[in-house]
Amino acid sequence: MNKKPFNKINTGINLEEFINVAELRYDGRKPDELRPVKFTRDFTINAKSSVLVEMGNTKVICAVSVDEGVPGWMRAQNVEGGWLTCEYSMLPSATPDRARREASMGKLGGRTMEIQRLIGRALRSVLDLKKLGRRQLYIDCDVIQADGGTRTASITGAYVALRMAVDRLIEEKLLKEDPIKEALAAISVGIYKQVPLLDLNYFEDSKAEVDMNVVMTASGKLVEVQGTAEEEPFTKEQMAQMMDLAEKGINELLEAQKAE
Repeated sequence: MNKKPFNKINTGINLEEFINVAELRYDGRKPDELRPVKFTRDFTINAKSSVLVEMGNTKVICAVSVDEGVPGWMRAQNVEGGWLTCEYSMLPSATPDRARREASMGKLGGRTMEIQRLIGRALRSVLDLKKLGRRQLYIDCDVIQADGGTRTASITGAYVALRMAVDRLIEEKLLKEDPIKEALAAISVGIYKQVPLLDLNYFEDSKAEVDMNVVMTASGKLVEVQGTAEEEPFTKEQMAQMMDLAEKGINELLEAQKAE
């Protein structure tokens, strides 16, 4: 991806003043700064691959399991290749106030279903399913600590786990070709106190005037953009500013994925 310089944000507010004002972001970050990012590989031992991704205080375990078979609907419809699917969950203690396990309520919540479908769509977008062969990859993303950006952290960490699992399948000669087309990462952006911000934590997300999640490939192609105005509608200019922030952050995440 061609890295572009971060554009100055034209909000009618002197951005340089806000950069030096601690109360804009209580953790002291600049508007265009990511939280500390860390990937711990092989965090668990039973999956084909696993990664603990940490973005600030948000921590997600992403694991890949391999099933040497395909879903029934693929067999019934004679669909070639393999499949990738995702399950997402949040531990009861992941948030300050304990949340009930969805299993104890007998069904998945709408938010959970939306997020796991998003993660699955994102990873399938960079995977040649025909080259995967007649097998299914299960991606499990379990949030053990939540402080905003759990879905984007899950996508970013799940890609690292997917890359590891595919490399091992190639080493085991179960795959003849690499089915991964390119790398992938995701980040949240938003507008808080009239200033576009990168990588919102929970406090910022809960107070933001605009909240947006961006999923992008290493070549700069967009997989998904989810943007919502919580108060006032946002302009095309503000959206462009947030997209510039997202591209900057995703570039940095892509580098971190390779560096670890």
